[in-house]
Order: sequence, then structure tokens, then C-alpha cells
Amino acid sequence: MFGKTLENKNTCLYNKTMNIEIKNSNYTTQEKLQILADAAKYDVACTSSGSSRRGKKGELGNTEACGICHSFAADGRCISLLKILMTNHCAYDCKYCINRASNDVKRATFTPEEICELTIEFYKRNYIEGLFLSSGVLKNPTYTMEKMCETLLLLRTKYHFNGYIHVKTIPGASDELLAAAGYLADRISVNLELPTEESLRTLAPNKTMKTILNPMGKVQNTIAAHRMAIGKTAYMERSRGNQLLNNGIFSEISKRNYRESLEEKKKTDRLSDGKDGTLPSQKEMGRVDGLLTWDNAYQLAPHDMSGLKRRFAPAGQSTQMIIGATGESDYTLLQTTQQLYQGFDLKRVFYSAYIPLNEDDALPGLGTPTPLLREHRLYQADWLLRFYGFEAGELLSEKNPDFNLFLDPKADWALRHLEQFPVEVNRASYEELLRVPGIGVKSARRIVQARRSSRLEYQHLKKIGVVLKRAIYFITCNGRQMYPLRIEENFITRQLLGIRENLPFEKDGVTYQQLSLFDDRNFDYDGKQLVQPESAWKGAVG
Repeated sequence: MFGKTLENKNTCLYNKTMNIEIKNSNYTTQEKLQILADAAKYDVACTSSGSSRRGKKGELGNTEACGICHSFAADGRCISLLKILMTNHCAYDCKYCINRASNDVKRATFTPEEICELTIEFYKRNYIEGLFLSSGVLKNPTYTMEKMCETLLLLRTKYHFNGYIHVKTIPGASDELLAAAGYLADRISVNLELPTEESLRTLAPNKTMKTILNPMGKVQNTIAAHRMAIGKTAYMERSRGNQLLNNGIFSEISKRNYRESLEEKKKTDRLSDGKDGTLPSQKEMGRVDGLLTWDNAYQLAPHDMSGLKRRFAPAGQSTQMIIGATGESDYTLLQTTQQLYQGFDLKRVFYSAYIPLNEDDALPGLGTPTPLLREHRLYQADWLLRFYGFEAGELLSEKNPDFNLFLDPKADWALRHLEQFPVEVNRASYEELLRVPGIGVKSARRIVQARRSSRLEYQHLKKIGVVLKRAIYFITCNGRQMYPLRIEENFITRQLLGIRENLPFEKDGVTYQQLSLFDDRNFDYDGKQLVQPESAWKGAVG
């Protein structure tokens, strides 16, 4: 085992004698990089490190809490990660995956040393500020995880890399390797991929909800134990704006309601099997029995790991779900997202629009447009859950299970709850301001602060940062509307749809760029003129 190779403190901390065969080909390092970097594009990386660590004498790099992977730091820097797979060889045959065992694709495998050298050389040239490492399942989960942990340990010890590392763990690997990865990486994640047990059985027969959620629960418990040991709360820090909210999924009321709902499920013997989009209970996932704690986590990790004096996954954990490969509604996806945040204290849930690359009766046909706009709406809704005090049941329901693609989720919610508007900006609470389309977290806090000294007018709101072209239908200033407007659903809908967004379309379809936000599945393209069919938006908004 990986841990046993590190017992002797008088020897190097990395394993020189691991005599396990690594499948490989005669590709050069550059050719491997092209293959494995391209294969990694389907894994969504984090957009913020969530951890801050100063540089150390004799070590290379540091971490900044702001922006990772094509994000912008506070000083305007664009920061990026080296995003690669260790291997695209895979023993699994997940139907949605381009690297599945049955696909005839170029295969390559990096050795731990090659990954380390690439990371260091890219870092020295200022190409990257960290590493995002994922992998296919080579031989079995334990063997794959051993090689990934060996890579991370080499980076931290032999190469003295102090920068940011995000590692995707392999479900089914041992607790020892899971703990080792947590001590060596800044962020750790287990990909859920699909939101229900039924979808996993259909598209990923080698995976189960239990094998995915078990390590997720153990990571969460270990993070909580480490945080409490250094005098912090068990839960990960959220934005300062959340501290001002009395509602939302991270509030004490919501957490209590969530715990009570789990207890009710146990009492009524209605523990979910995942078919309805509800995750299994925490106890069912092993988060109560046999969990990792502050004391035994060090025992499970390699013996010399404690000598590194590293915190366990200081940037928390995340997961990813594929959008559009199966028929789950946005409501099911958003419910699962909320349960993951509340039950496993995830830092982020990422969404990846499915790109039809494989032929299979259980998948959308080749040529089916990639649902990038749907992915975008889910990210917007996720933002509303994390920062705006919304819950999944407020945004969607069984009667209204999917988002209106023509309106952002917040505007769509406001149009369905016009009885709560208009709100008076000089008297409304912080929670009420956050629910107004066109008012964000920063502008809401600025409004609350500014109105302490004077009454606000519309010209003040514009300077504060309120998007008035959206907000004017839902607010008053000193009892007056900016213009005489009808507070009526159809009228406001037409006006909001008239606010044209710059949609990156091509005449023959959309590109497969991960960072694109929109697709054209509900739009017609007529030359250079973008046309939104009236029948489409009327049907969408009811």
C-alpha cells in the first residue's frame, strides 16, 4: 500500500521502488499532454481556490483565495490551472464518457514524475498557478488513487510545490488513500455525475450512489473535525452576505429543517433509494458510523503525512453533475444540489453540459445541440441558492420543473410572485432587496449602507450599481416608480425579453466550448438577425 512505503522517516517521503506496471505507449511527453489535456476538458474545474497560503522559504508557489482556472483575481490577473488527466485508460464503461473502455480513442498515461515536471516547468514560466488532476480508472480505483497520491506527494516534498492543487478522487479507493489526498491537495472532489441512482444504473453500471457519497461524507467529516480542532466552526465559511440572511440553505433554520426531514424519513421508514432525486440519508451513507475523525485520520493517512503539517482540504470539496445526458428535470437537479450543500457542506456544485459524442440508445443522438443555455441557467440558480437566500422549492416545483430559458431564474421567480412587488428600496430588508431582479449582493449591501445617511433616488441606485433596466419594474423610490409602468406579468415579460443579450451563435450550430454560456436549441437564425419566435417564449412563460 501507498501508506506503507512512507513509514521510514529516515528515507525519502516519496516511493522510489513502487514496482507496479503503468500502461503506456510510445508517445512523447508533448503528445501525452495533447491527449490528456484534451480528455480533461470534460471535467469542470473550480473557479476559485477558496484557500489562501503564503509562500514559504525553500518552496515554490503559494495560493490566493481569489480566482483559479480562467478566473480574474482582485488585481485583474487571469489565473489558470494545468488541467490534465493522469490517464485516459479506463476500466469502466460509462456510456456518457469519451474515455469509456469500449471507445477506440488514443490512450496515454503520465507517470507521477512527468506530471510533476510539467507542473513545475509550467509554473516557472508563469503559465499556471496550480494543478487540476483527474484520471480514468486504471486497473482499479485503489491502484489509480495510489498513483495520484504518489504524484501529489512528489510535488509537495521532492519538488516543494506550495501552490494550489485540486484533485478528483476515485470512488471505491481506500480510506487511507482518500485521507492522503486530502492532506496533500487544497480541494478534493468526488464527481456525482448523475443525480439519481436510476440514471447511474443506466449510464454508469460500475458506479452506485453509495460508492460516490460514502467518500464525500467521510471527507466532509474530516474537514469538520480539523476545523473544530483549530477553533473554527464545523461548516465551511460562506460569503459575508450570507451572514446577513435569516433564510437560505445555509441558515440555521434551513439546516434544522433539513435534519428534521432526515429524522422524519427514518421514522416513517421512507429512506430514499435515489430514484426520486432525493439523496440517501447521511447515516445510510456512512457519515455516522465509521467516519474519519481528527484522531484516526492521521492513522489512516501515511505515517509521515502528519509531519507535513498540512490542513485537510482547506478549500473544501466539490462535485460535478452532467446536464442533458438523462431526462432529469431542472427541479431534480436543483434539489440534489441543495441536498449536497446542506448534507455534505460542499463548497461548489459544478454543472457540465453533455456533449453528444457516443452512440447509444440511452443517450441523446449525435448532433443533438449541447444544452449550454440550460447549464447557464442552472449556474444562475446555484448562485441564487448560495448567495441570495433562495431554496430549490421556491425556484422550481413539480408543476413547474424546468427553467424558462429566455429569462434568468431570478426574473422568472419575480414574475411568478408579483404580489411581493414593488418593494420600496428605502425600507426593504436586505433579504427583500436580494430578490429584486437587477439588484445583486454588492448593490444590496451598498443600498443598506447608503440609506443610513440619506434617502435614495433612482440616480443614486444607478451609481450604486443597480441594473435599472431590470429593476424598475419591481421597485419604488420614496413611493414613486421611475416611469409609470404596469405591474403585470405579460407586460414585464415582453419588456425583459426585449433586453437583447449578445448570444454567440453560428449559422450552422454552436461550438463545443465549455466556457460558452448559450446554445441555439430554442432560437432561429436568419442571416445576421437573431429571431426569437413568439410562440416559444409564450409557451415558456405561460
